[in-house]
Amino acid sequence: MKISGFTYIRNGLKLGYPFIESILSILPICDEFIVAVGDSTDGTRDAIVALNSPKIKIIDTIWDSTNRIGGTEMALQAKIALENCTHDWALHIQADEVFHENDIQKIVNAVQKYDNDKTIEGFLFPYLHFYGSYQYICKSPRWYRREIRMIRNRIGFLPYKDSQGFRLNNKKLTVKLLDVPVYHYSRVNPPELIKQKMMAFHGMYNSENWVREHYENKQFVFEDSSELLEKFDGTHPKTMQKKVNNQDWEFVYHPEKVIIPFKYKFKLWVEKLTGWLPFEYKNYKLIK
Repeated sequence: MKISGFTYIRNGLKLGYPFIESILSILPICDEFIVAVGDSTDGTRDAIVALNSPKIKIIDTIWDSTNRIGGTEMALQAKIALENCTHDWALHIQADEVFHENDIQKIVNAVQKYDNDKTIEGFLFPYLHFYGSYQYICKSPRWYRREIRMIRNRIGFLPYKDSQGFRLNNKKLTVKLLDVPVYHYSRVNPPELIKQKMMAFHGMYNSENWVREHYENKQFVFEDSSELLEKFDGTHPKTMQKKVNNQDWEFVYHPEKVIIPFKYKFKLWVEKLTGWLPFEYKNYKLIK
């Protein structure tokens, strides 16, 4: 039983993605790690080469900048990396996702436990979405709670839509939920860098005119957000500790500015009462 890790990245340094920390967080449990490196202009490829790991294999790719259909360019890049994975299990990690060193052995244990149970097609992971700083996580129901990040390989599973999860011929996979949170740092950077990242991200879904209209000559201000946040009281992965210690921007949470739509209030109330989140989007079939 061996594990292939895989990811994709383009201009990760320029856009502030913690892609090196991401790779290093799961490299110890991977027998190989495939990175689809897009046509970057900022030294991203060199940074990966500098890791000097025999496990890492770089696949050079060209991103189609004209593809603005639902973020599908990201799914294509994930597919390229997945197709180069050679082992029976494939663990996907995106460039702003990191695993905690205290949790990764649980992934290995799960693979060993269910390797012969073919009804289990993959594993589902809960998410911690950090926002503004390394001290806060989003609790709004509009942020996804769980997603598939590990699948059986070489049997036709492919990234779905914008690489949010995986399916087989549009069929949802049957998965087990692991107690292994994904530390998601998509909104943790100085505001100006977040703005650049959002422009690049939304450029994969919308026209250049749309991106200019929503972002050009506008300052991104965390405090203008109405995100519902909660103080994070855990520890960050060791690979992220330097970034956590070197945070050089101030973030102040203003809960009085948070306006929660009634539908979200209802969902949160039910979740608090029962643990079940009503009307949750589920790109999977969960096996208890």
